Amino acid sequence: MTQVALVWLRQDLRLTDQPAIIAAAAAGAIIPVYVLDDEIPEPRYRIGAAQRWWLHGSLTRLAADLEAAGSRLVLRRGRSDVVLGRLLAETGATQIHALRHAEPWWRKAEAELGDRLVLHDGNVLVPSREVLTGGGQPFRIYSAFWRALQTHLPPPAPLPAPKILPPPECWPASDRLSDWKLLPTRPDWAASFDMTPGEAEAARQLADFADRVDDYETARNLPAEEGTSRLSPHLHFGEISPAMVWHGVAGHAASEKFRKELAWRDFTQGVILALPDYAAVNGNRKYDRLPWRTGKAAEADLRAWQKGRTGYPIVDAGMRQLWATGWMHSRVRMITASFLVKHLLIDWRRGWDWYWDTLVDADYGNNSVNWQWIAGTGVGANMFSRIMAPLVQSEKFGAGDYIRRWVPELADIADGKIHDPGPVNGYPAKIIGHREGRERALEAARRLRTPTGTSDD
Repeated sequence: MTQVALVWLRQDLRLTDQPAIIAAAAAGAIIPVYVLDDEIPEPRYRIGAAQRWWLHGSLTRLAADLEAAGSRLVLRRGRSDVVLGRLLAETGATQIHALRHAEPWWRKAEAELGDRLVLHDGNVLVPSREVLTGGGQPFRIYSAFWRALQTHLPPPAPLPAPKILPPPECWPASDRLSDWKLLPTRPDWAASFDMTPGEAEAARQLADFADRVDDYETARNLPAEEGTSRLSPHLHFGEISPAMVWHGVAGHAASEKFRKELAWRDFTQGVILALPDYAAVNGNRKYDRLPWRTGKAAEADLRAWQKGRTGYPIVDAGMRQLWATGWMHSRVRMITASFLVKHLLIDWRRGWDWYWDTLVDADYGNNSVNWQWIAGTGVGANMFSRIMAPLVQSEKFGAGDYIRRWVPELADIADGKIHDPGPVNGYPAKIIGHREGRERALEAARRLRTPTGTSDD
């Protein structure tokens, strides 16, 4: 009887440079499995709505790629370790192969599967256990991490996708993807999403970016230009490996800045390995006493931020782009996040939740580390007292055309006024002045030095 192994797929939905699939196929027949797990211990971390939209497209394309290689994609729903245990019994499989992941719910499921699970590396440039401090811990300062990472680079050359995948003698039953209802219908809020999931598109996107990477260091900060890689959702879902991206920009002298950004993903994986609850707990615990605003006025401000109605065009353009496309320009992500935390003095975890639900590339490590860095509450984070000036940022990085695209009320406003037009054509007045918001945030920080402090609104 042919040896059979399950391949447990998660955020690694590809065939190229996929060590779990390649190792399992070398030993015998494989059954690729994706489990939609909405029973993870913390409901807050269930896959968000925008990610579900992307997941539907990614699984559709992966299933087609597997069929072209003589295989199939088996879909099941439930608690991952329980579902996989049942599949082992159903199929007579002897092992489960999977790529290693750092998210706390995946690590818990991996531990539950025990020695039935064979884990492989392939989700980062270098395995986190190989890039540690002198004390044997993951780095918490990126500059030190980057220096240490140099001794392990470049990553190995990507492994080619298997042309043929040996099938089992009998296939287990599979759910129908359409029954999972991952796509929105009433209303179809994803109708304007303009990205294409899947491994083939990830490769095409990388090839396109390789032609532009020499301009990355400057262009990445310009919201009105196509200066970023647009690879973030493909990397999040594992439709392309970090090693493939690293080697894909090889030969470009100006690719160093981009590679440092790519390595940030590795860094955040190490942070959540060391601090698995980093999406919920301040890395610097003194900020547990920060008097975040609560109550009706704060909730109204939060809704204005979510809907892109703050009166700050660069902030509103970013939030509207996010809602319309499931993605936001990286520079604008920083501006909008800083505005929520500093100008509105709203807990960064509220922003984390909104991004988790609305971004197609909402990654647990990146989302958590980036929010705490902007908020100043994390380990090795930006200082809380550093407050981005959105109007200055907008003008400095030439966001005029970006604003005109996403805030159509301002489409006819001249360059000299586009960044700070005031209430015009139905566009709202600022919900708070820059100086007022800045002073309120600094006062909140000062109150950390006192024994007590209450939330003010």
